[in-house]
Amino acid sequence: MKNKTIKISSSDLDIGERLDVFLSKKLNEFTRSNIKKMINSKRVKINNVLIVSQSRKIKAGDTVSLTFKIEKNEKIQPSKKKIKIIYEDQDLIIVNKPQGMVVHPGAGNKNDTLVNILLGSYGQKLSNIGDPARPGIVHRIDKDTSGLLVIAKNNLAHAFLSKQFSDHSIERKYTALVWGVLRPLKGNIETFITRSKKNRQLMTTDDHRGKKAITNYTTLKVYNKKNVPKISLVEFELKTGRTHQIRVHMIFKGTSILGDKKYKKRNNRFKKIDKKFIEIMNSFDGQILHASSLGFIHPRSTKKLEFSTKFPSKFKKIVDFLDNLQN
Repeated sequence: MKNKTIKISSSDLDIGERLDVFLSKKLNEFTRSNIKKMINSKRVKINNVLIVSQSRKIKAGDTVSLTFKIEKNEKIQPSKKKIKIIYEDQDLIIVNKPQGMVVHPGAGNKNDTLVNILLGSYGQKLSNIGDPARPGIVHRIDKDTSGLLVIAKNNLAHAFLSKQFSDHSIERKYTALVWGVLRPLKGNIETFITRSKKNRQLMTTDDHRGKKAITNYTTLKVYNKKNVPKISLVEFELKTGRTHQIRVHMIFKGTSILGDKKYKKRNNRFKKIDKKFIEIMNSFDGQILHASSLGFIHPRSTKKLEFSTKFPSKFKKIVDFLDNLQN
């Protein structure tokens, strides 16, 4: 681990600005939250005097020095496995994560995560301003959710993309199969989401506690087939990005996503069910939820980029089965 120090001299135009605002303007490769953490952890000096206040005003002739750690990911074992890349340039990578793959190492998942695979292919050529165990990772999706993720190759791209996520200007759409029919067929779900008091590994909706979560949804198709429970194909557009947001909001609506083992509709029992349907359902390891499209402003060109991906094979298999099943 090495330390690197950056020194910046103020100009007349900077006089009167808050320290955190000044640094965020001068250092595009760091997010505002990164800068605040550095100030709080006593890594910022003005004229060689340690500063711990983010609101300290810049004066004429000030020299601000910021020291940060350069951490290598020596503890994370690179993997030789491959990941499907949808798009790549000098700043970012768009990957299509398969169901069952964990995004970054954690308790019980040390190898063959997306981060292990990225390190195997890109080494240290990924952003490093976030958690050292998560190089390049700007956002996440659940282990058993498949679909699109954007990876940052450098700190400038990471900070630029992080701001879009923070501003909720990133466009993200998911597709899922849901038990029953959502009423109305098209709508908006707005709640607070917080950690469950009964089970700390789960999230739940609340009238007052937690963070605001907004999900728009559109029912694309309703399947009402013989010997198969009523099922809906639904597209979700996230306006916020809370943990397990879509899954929690389906429970809020009185239903759940097919295959979801953590967030299951209670008393979801059915009598006569087509054996082929059960066979296909048993091939899933988790929820039938796919991050199908992603749109954002490119950090370098500032042009709008949009990406989409088709259903993974298992998802397509069950959709094709339902489409071809007789009424």
